[in-house]
Amino acid sequence: MAKGGFRGMPGGMNQAAMMKQAQKMQQDMLRMQEEMKTKTYTAAAGGGMVKATVNGEHALVDLMINPEAVDPDDVEMLQDMIMAAVNEAMRIADTEAANNMSRLTGGLNLGGLF
Repeated sequence: MAKGGFRGMPGGMNQAAMMKQAQKMQQDMLRMQEEMKTKTYTAAAGGGMVKATVNGEHALVDLMINPEAVDPDDVEMLQDMIMAAVNEAMRIADTEAANNMSRLTGGLNLGGLF
């Protein structure tokens, strides 16, 4: 190995600098994960008849059902609206988490490394 770092490393980055950068990235990721836990994501279904709110840990924290959506003869539709709203809120949370992670890593796919 060449003195001062690896061959082909941009700007002659040495191991110490790489480790420092990796530690900073890990700290930034941990901070982002903590922030995501406190954020909430809301989605609606059935034209706003059902609204579900989840947090960054995929816990359902609020569910609003418009009384007009309650039809004893069509419980399946209400169940479908609830599932659709909850699933969409979770999809929104996952998309934001993926976007934040991509921003932190500069688009690198770390494959669950952190």
